[in-house]
Amino acid sequence: MTSATRSQPPSRRTQARETRQQAIVAHVMANGVATVTELTELTGASVMTVHRDLDELARRGVVRKFHGGVSAQPSTVFESSSEYRVTVQVREKEALATAASALLEPGMSIMLDTSTTNLFLARRLGDLGLGPLTVVTNYLPIMQLLRTMPDVHLIGVGGDYNSTHDAFLGMSAIEAIGALTVDVVFLSTSAMTIGTTYHQEPDIVTVKRAMMAAGQRRILLMDPTKLNRTALHRLAPTSDFHDVVVNAGTPRDFVDELRERTAVTVAG
Repeated sequence: MTSATRSQPPSRRTQARETRQQAIVAHVMANGVATVTELTELTGASVMTVHRDLDELARRGVVRKFHGGVSAQPSTVFESSSEYRVTVQVREKEALATAASALLEPGMSIMLDTSTTNLFLARRLGDLGLGPLTVVTNYLPIMQLLRTMPDVHLIGVGGDYNSTHDAFLGMSAIEAIGALTVDVVFLSTSAMTIGTTYHQEPDIVTVKRAMMAAGQRRILLMDPTKLNRTALHRLAPTSDFHDVVVNAGTPRDFVDELRERTAVTVAG
């Protein structure tokens, strides 16, 4: 194959498919769910074509299919994509990030997992005046954000790239994390009851457990959509965390019971 052949632009059919799928993703991200009928009307494509698009998007982990439609929202066995998660509970995640940043001290080493709440925390680091901070993460959006931030020494954890989570996972990531010890690790996960934390995917669970082992202090950040829920895989008891940060408005009895197991910070 010549270089001229390799550099040929995408065909019209390929461009049309990419444009159509971008429109589908944007619609589902904005609404959480959509029916096949809605998406055929949106794109002007046939039902069969839309189903093929949804099959491809589901394989990529962007959405999950159900009878008659598609969803970007999580279930007990499906974790929403990073692209979707960063758009929901924004105000609550901002409040959690503010509370988490108050727990930092100058010169600390911290580890941030693939939670979008940690992306909100990372955005604050440059304004805290706590540098130099050492930040370890396997989450690509945080790496991209911090790579040019002054007074931040960034350590990127590599491994097998996962497009759904926009992060590096797998054995290489676990081994790299296992070689480190940090002052604080900030984590979130998709579901929590009073006594136990959960996640839908075993690859995420194993990396989060490695991060917990690497942190001298473990802080869990949980927005309201994740409380009083379970998922397929158990991550760890809530008592394994030194502090759990929840939003104002979390039911008082939930907070009181949780405080019997660990420290709780309520973010304003």
